[in-house]
Formats: sequence, structure tokens, C-alpha cells
Amino acid sequence: MTPKDDTWKARCEAGFLAQGVMGTLGVRIVSLDPGRMVFEMPFAAGFTQQHGFLHAGTVTTVLDSACGFAALSLMPADREVWTVEFKANFLAPGRGGMFRFEGEVVKAGRTLSVTRGSAFADGVEISTMQATMMAVAMP
Repeated sequence: MTPKDDTWKARCEAGFLAQGVMGTLGVRIVSLDPGRMVFEMPFAAGFTQQHGFLHAGTVTTVLDSACGFAALSLMPADREVWTVEFKANFLAPGRGGMFRFEGEVVKAGRTLSVTRGSAFADGVEISTMQATMMAVAMP
């Protein structure tokens, strides 16, 4: 996939750093490629549910960002992306020391982009997501 301009990487990095929730969760960027983002997050008990597994809300929060930044990487510089919808399936408990979140663009459109994401706990896939992102003109 080809980005619309050569500022895509800087825009994605700046947007990621501007999200307070990613810093709070301890998420870091592993790789940025046009149409594909990979993030990692270490286990932290503060983001678990009552059984000690990573909370589904935490998983979907990070997957949503991975998918969103994957879509943003293919947008023109005057566009941002907002999530229109997503659906997540949980395949295994979020149990592990390191979590990996991968987002990729399936189909990049002028207005809507379809993305998919996968979350892994110590290499075991724990969740899959499909999300639709909408391009929004920003002043």
C-alpha cells in the first residue's frame, strides 16, 4: 500500500504520542508501515478484569488505535480518521507478560477504510477485530 504523502510516519507517531490512553496503558510502537501498525504493551495488573486477564476493554482500546493508525497512514495530510464501528471476537484469555497488537488496512477508501486487527498474548492470538474508519477533513 502506498501512502498519499511522505509525512504519514511523522503524523502517525505524533498522533500516537498525543493519545494519553496509550501512555497510561504503557503501549509502545513496534513498527510503522503504510497500512500496517504493530504495538506492544507489557502486562499490568491495573488493566485486568476480576479473573486477572487483560480486560476486553483494554484489548479493544489498543486494537482500535492500531487499526486507526494503519488507516491514517494511507490518508492525505489534511485528513484524520475516526472509528465508525468495530467488532471484536475474543479467542483466548488475555493472559501473558507481553501483548502485541497488529492493525492493517484491508481496503483503503476515500471516505471509509476497512481494517482488521489481531491481539496476541505471549504469541497466542487472543482477539481479532474488524473496524471501519472514516476519513475526516481537518483544518
